[in-house]
Amino acid sequence: MLIGIDLGGTSIKAGLVDFEGNILRQNSRPTRIEKGHMSIINDIAEQIEELAGAQGIPIEYIHSIGIGVPGLAEYDTGKVIYCSNLSWKNIELGRELYSRLGRKVYVENDATVAGLAESLFGSTKGAVNSVLITIGTGIGSGIIINGRIYSGSHAAGSEIGHMIVGENFYDCNCGNNGCFETLASATSIIRYSQHRIKDDGKNSQILELADNEIENITAEKIFAAAKSGDDLALEAVDRMCKYLAKGIMNIYNVLDPDIIAIGGGVSKAGDFLLKRVKENVARMIYTTDIKYGDIVIATLGNNAGIVGSAFLGYYINDQ
Repeated sequence: MLIGIDLGGTSIKAGLVDFEGNILRQNSRPTRIEKGHMSIINDIAEQIEELAGAQGIPIEYIHSIGIGVPGLAEYDTGKVIYCSNLSWKNIELGRELYSRLGRKVYVENDATVAGLAESLFGSTKGAVNSVLITIGTGIGSGIIINGRIYSGSHAAGSEIGHMIVGENFYDCNCGNNGCFETLASATSIIRYSQHRIKDDGKNSQILELADNEIENITAEKIFAAAKSGDDLALEAVDRMCKYLAKGIMNIYNVLDPDIIAIGGGVSKAGDFLLKRVKENVARMIYTTDIKYGDIVIATLGNNAGIVGSAFLGYYINDQ
């Protein structure tokens, strides 16, 4: 048995996972950021103990325990280098949990562990080189190269959300302009639609779906309006897909993966999104003499974080 924890800005989801990637038990708690990092670490420890206890398994019999965090982390030391969502910097998450549980706990970026899960049990299974692009509030990635997790020399190798892919009408939170996640994320398509409605006076079904409250606009509502033929919604979706394709072309040209999967909340748009992305990518390919990797929709959904983190130790020790 293995235990995986998906540590997010609003909730901590933990699961007991078998070696086939099935989640047998789960528990969840709110992420109490205001209480400080030690309170969150204590909650994680209790969740791990609850899962093992409910299954009647001593902690020492759990094969691997791992955590996916929304930031930069060193999987071998368990240190969270930086995590803006939690206001963490250089937090010894692994060491603190070891002192509590007496077990090594592996820690990695949340998109990276999701990419591991997809490569073991999901959309990229069987591929030697694969990339999962997670698209939600921001953009992250899980990169598998030669069958191994790739995080770079400083744990920042999968931060594709900060690739510069164009110019934008607003800056990224990192201070740069043109970051991938400001042009191809859920946040980006929302802000673009709001900008076109508020500043340019565009009429749109998007606003109707949002009860005429511009702050109620969501990516889901924009895609719904686009599917019904709304001009502004289609404009926003096409813009997003163009920049998503640019990011994918950068990945192709640097990593040449066997397959790229699109995950995260935006991936729920399915073929409506995928068709447009593939059409844009096809226009950008500079040679037909090689076969580029396929682009697909990720299959594991919200389970990827728990499953991937559960297999961190098993995967790392097996390499």
